Amino acid sequence: MSNTTASSTTVAVEAEAGSLVRRQRELASLYATVKSLTALGELDEVLQSIVHHAHELIGTDFTYLSLVGSNGRLSARAAEGTVSPTFLAAAIPTNVGLGGKVLASRSPHWVRNYATSTLIEHDPNFDRLVVTEELVALLGVPLVIRGEAVGALFAADRSERSFQADEIALLNAFADHAAVALDNARLYEASRTALHELQVAYRKTERAQAMHEALTGVVLAGGTPGEVAQLLADHLGGSVTFLDRTGPALVHRDSASSACPSPSESELAEAVEDARRSGRCTTSAGAGGTTRSVAAIQAGDSYLGALVWSRQAADGDDVPDAMDLRTLERATHILGLLILKERAVAEAGERLSGELLTELMVGSPGINPAQRARTRARNIDADRLDLVLVADSPTLSSTDLSRHLHDIARDRAGLAGEHLGRATMILPGEDDEQTVTEVHNGLRRTLGGPVTVVGERATGHDWARAFALASRCGAVMRALGHTDLGATTRRYALYAMLFDPERAGELDRFLTDSIGPLLEHDRRRGTDLVDTLSAYYVHHTNVAATARALHLHVNTLLKRLDRAGTVLGTDWRRENDLELQLGLRLHQLRATPS
Repeated sequence: MSNTTASSTTVAVEAEAGSLVRRQRELASLYATVKSLTALGELDEVLQSIVHHAHELIGTDFTYLSLVGSNGRLSARAAEGTVSPTFLAAAIPTNVGLGGKVLASRSPHWVRNYATSTLIEHDPNFDRLVVTEELVALLGVPLVIRGEAVGALFAADRSERSFQADEIALLNAFADHAAVALDNARLYEASRTALHELQVAYRKTERAQAMHEALTGVVLAGGTPGEVAQLLADHLGGSVTFLDRTGPALVHRDSASSACPSPSESELAEAVEDARRSGRCTTSAGAGGTTRSVAAIQAGDSYLGALVWSRQAADGDDVPDAMDLRTLERATHILGLLILKERAVAEAGERLSGELLTELMVGSPGINPAQRARTRARNIDADRLDLVLVADSPTLSSTDLSRHLHDIARDRAGLAGEHLGRATMILPGEDDEQTVTEVHNGLRRTLGGPVTVVGERATGHDWARAFALASRCGAVMRALGHTDLGATTRRYALYAMLFDPERAGELDRFLTDSIGPLLEHDRRRGTDLVDTLSAYYVHHTNVAATARALHLHVNTLLKRLDRAGTVLGTDWRRENDLELQLGLRLHQLRATPS
């Protein structure tokens, strides 16, 4: 009896000692885990440390920790033991398997044999992995953060077995530590992200403030829209294009960027129209991976132009920074003020130029000392202003056309304005024909449509006479069908009797000699012989065509032609035919200049 009692006592002591050692190991592992949490290392490192210690204490074939991902599926984040990569890479729904049961109940669960268990809802895909991995017994405990199950810690064996209460409690303790680690890591990452975002926002604000000060400095220093666009290109990167109201623009690039593909005119027009309608900066994707942002420059309802910022999208990031877009919009406000200022200065200059032109016209011939001083103040030599030009466009008013003449006059040291309803300019001219042609070509390019320009040399500072001749000659040009041409009055010397008032007597004598009897007959009898003969020659003496044009019967037309022959007293079809045609044509044109 004594030997048996002693033996039992020895076994009990040894068991208690073994239990004590195991408890010490468990406490040491838990302590090491808690210590690892205070290091605030990377989350994956902390989770791996927890799984490592749990695996050593539990002693199963393998241990792994899974988290619910953003896709709503459960996938492994750390593992210890002999387990295949395929098993660790698997992601299963959160409502099936042992993991689903653990997450739903937020409490530990285990099965002796996973494949044959009827206590869980099986997932076919995971079941195939269980067979391949030879997984049999499985214990799972939840990771709970603020009442929400965010994952589970699993211990698995490849043989059938039961899990004891102390094993479950130990694994549960490790899961609790893992949950704390996960929560701390998430909070730490959130604080680091918030700090980084705050630092980025602060740098952007400082950058935007510096840019705003630089833009303001350009305006105060009397800068141009082109300088503003270049400043933006240097600041934002890529290229910045300034579009004025007429469309053409100059592209400004920062020194480090490569050239972006230029958009087509239709693409630009559509983008600008979208920006005008919305009143905000609009962004669109262009060809070759280019991202384009457009902001309209407006003052009230007036459209003044637009800014186009183009740059290459970086690695799929085609969404521009909101602060950069705000900077682009702010630049349009600066440019609006700059353009309005330039326009006010230009309009003042145009008004003064127009007033001087009118004074010279009204006061000619000659120029008084006050007028000479005012022209000299504008760096214009009045004694060299010897070419008067009058322009006309079928698509543009004289006022708008005069604005374009002001641009030319500034470059050529001349004057421009609207005089007696005509867009007029006085320039120095050494080669009149060449000057008129150059002015016409320049206007034609700018307007993109037909325009007539007539020049006449002013002798003895008689600008009023030169204006009258050029203006009347322009009317004759248009009556002749010449609607897109630049020429001096000398080119139309044949018609000088029509537009030169000093030669009106010559025109009267020629008309009296050529068609005088017809004019007198029409005046006394109320007939239309002059118009009938004019139509007859216009239609190349074709009786049928002339009758249709005049809405007459052919016999009625023939009677009128016979009556014309009687009035003229000659065989007008054979004698003086050319003189008669010239007389009829000049009579038609005579009414045009007046």
